[in-house]
Formats: sequence, structure tokens, C-alpha cells
Amino acid sequence: MRAAVLAATVDELADSGYAALTVERVAQRAGVHKTTIYRNWQHQDRLVVDALAGHFADDVAIPDTGSVEADLRELALSLVATLNSAVGRALLGAVLTDAARVPQLAEIKKTLFEDRFRRAEPVVTRAVDRGELPADTDPVELLKTLAAPVYFRLAFIGETVDEATAERAVRVVLAAARARALSPMD
Repeated sequence: MRAAVLAATVDELADSGYAALTVERVAQRAGVHKTTIYRNWQHQDRLVVDALAGHFADDVAIPDTGSVEADLRELALSLVATLNSAVGRALLGAVLTDAARVPQLAEIKKTLFEDRFRRAEPVVTRAVDRGELPADTDPVELLKTLAAPVYFRLAFIGETVDEATAERAVRVVLAAARARALSPMD
């Protein structure tokens, strides 16, 4: 039941956006009664957070190739693939367009990114342990710097993102980290 409801929530978000999402439509799509949803998720926002966090957790494997460059490449390529998928584009669009009208989306977005950064942090800490990155590299800043050009090109200037975009992001983030530009700010 849980998997069906979460999948139905993602599908509803992709089809209709956050502002139009209703528990009734999620329940119908999942083949459950709406009271089942309310019993497990007291608020619609919690349902959305769980659905999106689960979708993106399943969608993005955290690599451990033994090389920071290869690990970051896999993360960047995974991000590009996610954002190029129908669900990824629809969810990105919902978060960007509905966020201005729906204040709850800001908290959902924050929670999702914090989760993604937390799960990917071992890529950076392992690279530091192997001596591939400076010891004072801030994992979250590195991951933000890796993702920023992908999101910017796709969401703000409407460019296609692809393997070349991912590759450039990896080169930029590694150069910045090795130059100690991604150390914590004092």
C-alpha cells in the first residue's frame, strides 16, 4: 500500500503539479481509500515530502568507485538523467512554478535537498580520506557546486543538459575543491 500511494503521489505531481494535488486523486490512483492515506500521513505535505524523497532516493544511487572524479561523474550523470526524465522535468517544473504560490513547497524543497546532500556526502568524505581532495573541503558546498550548472542551464536558461554538461560540472567542481574554494567560510 505504501509503495502504491507514494508512486501515485509522484505521478499526480508530475501530471498536475503541487497546487492541484489532492489526497482523493492520489487515493483513486493508488487504489486505496483516502482514510488509509490520512492514517499514514496526517498531512498532505508530509505525503509529498515522503513521495519525493523516496523517488529521488531510489533514483540516485550513491557511487563508490574508488575515484572522486568517477563518483562525481556518476552523480552528475544521474542528476542529468533524472532531470531529463518526464517525472524529473514535471517535478522540477512544479517546484519552480508552484513554489511562488505555495509556501509549503519551500520547506519540501529544502528537506529534499538536505536529504540528497546528506546521502551523497560520503562521496566527498571518502575522497578526502583517500587524499584526493583537501581535508577542509565542505561536502555540501561541493555538491551544490556540482549541481548548480546543471540546474541553471536547464531551469533558468532552457538549455538541454547532457553528458557534456555533467562532465563540465565535474571538472569545475574538482578544480574549485582542489583550489580550496569549497572550504568552509569563516
